[in-house]
Amino acid sequence: MLDFLAGLYRTHADDLATVIDGQRELLADGTITPQLDDVEAELTYLLLRHHRPSQVVEVGTYYGWSTTWILSALRDNGSGHLQSFDLVDHVCGTVPEELSTGRWTFHRGDLRETVEKVPADTGYLFVDADHGRRFARWYLEHLFGRIATGTPTSVHDVFHLPRARPFTEGSEVLRHLERSGTGWFTSSRAAAPRNLRALDAVRAELGITGVRGTSRNPMIFFSMP
Repeated sequence: MLDFLAGLYRTHADDLATVIDGQRELLADGTITPQLDDVEAELTYLLLRHHRPSQVVEVGTYYGWSTTWILSALRDNGSGHLQSFDLVDHVCGTVPEELSTGRWTFHRGDLRETVEKVPADTGYLFVDADHGRRFARWYLEHLFGRIATGTPTSVHDVFHLPRARPFTEGSEVLRHLERSGTGWFTSSRAAAPRNLRALDAVRAELGITGVRGTSRNPMIFFSMP
């Protein structure tokens, strides 16, 4: 997996550097509160560039930091549409029109009431919403069940510590993946410091410096079981 990701960094280094510059400008405007740390945001962009999904589903937008990373990848692919779901619509006032026009649909409301709007042909699933175990148990059954096996998927806020906290979304997702024999990858500084060091070495080689300078990276990446 590390060799694969290092290859993506090298393949898309110039485009990634341009996106990072754009994200720095967004951050400087002060309208977006960022959630993703640097490496996990970059990996999201790179995986979207590689898989070139026609439909991306984002669960949890807040002020749109992940939304703009995803839309940047779809723009650079020259294809793809993002369907975003959240209870609040802060993101509607922060995502630049040049990123959103023609490639983004926002659905406001409780996903438990709008899950039928998740496209059957979803090609990438990104989850960063309610981190409680109750919501996790719901989406593991009702959302994951709608997504085709093998679909690239990421879930945020799993590894802030070397192990997922008990009674949380992260522990529920990991248990679900373990039961199905599904492997996962993380660049979490707490849980997988060697992975993070290896990716940081590639980034340093390519002259890539993150937007925020943050390195917790608690997200996990896997293929839908």
